[in-house]
Amino acid sequence: MIAIVNYGLGNVQAIANIYRRLNIRVCLAASAGELAAAERFILPGVGAFDWAITCLNHSGMRGALEKFVVDERRPILGICVGMQMLANRSEEGVLEGLGWIDGEVKRFKGVNVADRIRVPHMGWNDTIPREGQSLFRGMESEARFYFLHSYYFDPKRSDDILAVTDYNGIFASAVRFKNVFGVQFHPEKSHQWGIRLLKNFSEVQQC
Repeated sequence: MIAIVNYGLGNVQAIANIYRRLNIRVCLAASAGELAAAERFILPGVGAFDWAITCLNHSGMRGALEKFVVDERRPILGICVGMQMLANRSEEGVLEGLGWIDGEVKRFKGVNVADRIRVPHMGWNDTIPREGQSLFRGMESEARFYFLHSYYFDPKRSDDILAVTDYNGIFASAVRFKNVFGVQFHPEKSHQWGIRLLKNFSEVQQC
């Protein structure tokens, strides 16, 4: 079963509805006890980094997630701000992140007249996965997802990059370290590509 961490942020029902249509067992977990029965987890997120960390801390589920993800190596997928929370820290706030993937979250540089970059990065964009990555199985030649963000994950280790996207320069749009996965885009808003990615996550093996 997949548990969607229901700590007050993110499109939890949209993600759950996709899994239900795929006949994959899913629950919205709002307590440590509800997390315990799951084989893998999804950590959604929207809004500001510090607020998301604060909400997770107040939910009473952070300690349980630490145990299941770090100690027991159950797979987890962070989405949007949920991915950014996996980092050590963010330029957006002052609180420490979960630190499950070594890296920092940085802000896009803003409007640049010469390069025509606008913040936030919003809308559809191509994603180029690295070869042999199970999260993007079946999407090696074409993967297009919906983005809405002003900050991006900058991993310390290049080996932790699963996929990249070009927005006035290449940034990591998906990351992984062992059993911890993160995607900057919103699979629940990305039609067939997002559905395929969520299905692929349901099939990744424990590390």
